[in-house]
Amino acid sequence: MGFGLFSRHDVVPTWLAWEAFEGGNGAPNLAVMRSQIEDYRRKSGTPGASRAGDYLIGCTILAQPIFLDRAAWVRPPDDWPLSVQVGKSYDLDQGEGARVWQDVLASASSVRGGASLSGPLSDPTGRYGEPTLVRPRLGQGSFRFAVTAAYASACAVTHEHSLPALEAAHIRPFAEEGSHDVSNGLLLRSDIHRLFDKGYVSITAKHEFVVSRRLKDDFDNGHSYYPLNGRTIQLPQNVAEYPDQRQLEWHVGERFLG
Repeated sequence: MGFGLFSRHDVVPTWLAWEAFEGGNGAPNLAVMRSQIEDYRRKSGTPGASRAGDYLIGCTILAQPIFLDRAAWVRPPDDWPLSVQVGKSYDLDQGEGARVWQDVLASASSVRGGASLSGPLSDPTGRYGEPTLVRPRLGQGSFRFAVTAAYASACAVTHEHSLPALEAAHIRPFAEEGSHDVSNGLLLRSDIHRLFDKGYVSITAKHEFVVSRRLKDDFDNGHSYYPLNGRTIQLPQNVAEYPDQRQLEWHVGERFLG
């Protein structure tokens, strides 16, 4: 029926899954989504809410989905067991894995006017070549999950761990040619996120948090933020997920009020 590129799997509270994807979770609102989860858990004999009156659920995120017309549907693997609940892997170089992969690429080339995959997946001349790993493009919801995980669910500036108070901030806004890449993101406490977007605070290319004097000039306040001035932010463990130096320089030069 369709396919996408695996982006990530996260276990998150139900409310966060709803805030990130809303109707993409398969329900019209959060109340119905919770009711569906409760029904599944009741049928399987699973206990009630895991913590804080909410459920922790697994979110498997597929990026760049393509939905095929019925005539282009791909026959599933002949050895696919009907009892599979958590997924199954195949070698794309041989057997049913190779057959399904080639059929998927052929079907994808027939898609018109819809989503398309970049790179080798959309190249008709390479449809039957060696399988190639493709880095999926993240959407807004995936971006939020990825940034939250990269910063270990802690504000990069204050180290606050209260998840409802944390937000995935774009260094360079998506509407201004910024991307949803983790390297264009920071996990910030909501108030710091708003100040960051308005230019009253920023982060230098040396990863130092800076507070503008305009915060006091404009509001005769800022006593909660000036003590943080000059603090080195907490960085992800994975160097590849560090904030992009060019984007930080853009924010200091184009957005920060100085």
